[in-house]
Order: sequence, then C-alpha cells, then structure tokens
Amino acid sequence: GEKESHGCSYADGWNTVQFQRMPNVSLAPGKARLTPDEMVKGIKKGIYIIGDGSFSIDQQRYNSQFGGQLFFEIKDGKIGQMLEDVAYQSNTQEFWGGCSAICDERDWRMGGSFFDGKGQPPQISIVSHGSSTARFNGINVINTARKIG
Repeated sequence: GEKESHGCSYADGWNTVQFQRMPNVSLAPGKARLTPDEMVKGIKKGIYIIGDGSFSIDQQRYNSQFGGQLFFEIKDGKIGQMLEDVAYQSNTQEFWGGCSAICDERDWRMGGSFFDGKGQPPQISIVSHGSSTARFNGINVINTARKIG
C-alpha cells in the first residue's frame, strides 16, 4: 500500500529507528551461453574466487576489500592449484567497470546473510544477492598473510 519508495530505509521492528539498509540486489545472468570453464579459457593469469569471506566497505559504499572461501590460481586458461591469503580491493566504479563477462542462467545461484551488521544498537536484517560466476578485470588482488617476528 505504499505510494513511494523508502530508499532502502527501514527498521527491524516498530520500536527501532529506520535507517538506510543494504538492498536485496542480484546480478542478472549473462545473455550468451557461458560456463565458468569457458570463461577462464582466455585468462592468462588470474585468481578464481569461490564464495564470500571477510569484507570491509566504507560508509559511502565506495572503497572496499573482500575475501572469499576458496581461491585457485588461473594460469593459461586453466584453473590450477589452491591459493591462500587472498583478498581484493577496489572502489565501486572500478569494480563494476571491470566486469567483463557473466556466466549464463545455468550457473546462477542465490546467496545471502541473516545479518547486515548495521545499527547502534545492532538491528537484524536478512539480505540476499544472487549471481552467476562473473569475471572482473584490473582489480587489485593482495596477499593477506601476516608475518610476525
């Protein structure tokens, strides 16, 4: 019954303050038939990241750093050995501007979280993001290993 958008502003209950939240957004699958194996064929050197891991993003949602669950080397168009201690950094424009391929609907899947981590005191909000495997060129990849001593 609403007549206009709340601009992604809402609360988790009647007694908490409404504020801007992360929207439930998904990346549409690619139009051309493309599998993950076909996508990596043309990559000379890269990293294949599976799943989501740690994340850090500034208040304006501009600069960010993300990890994953599994990491594999891509070398001469083939997925190779497993890697560790990997993360990638970017800003919003560079990241989405670097999207060069998206696998088709056969690879599309929904992901999500039960907590978006906002509010003082914290509020709970379920968020979801669906996507097919995607390729991003020119993104800064870093080694997160710590050496003590």
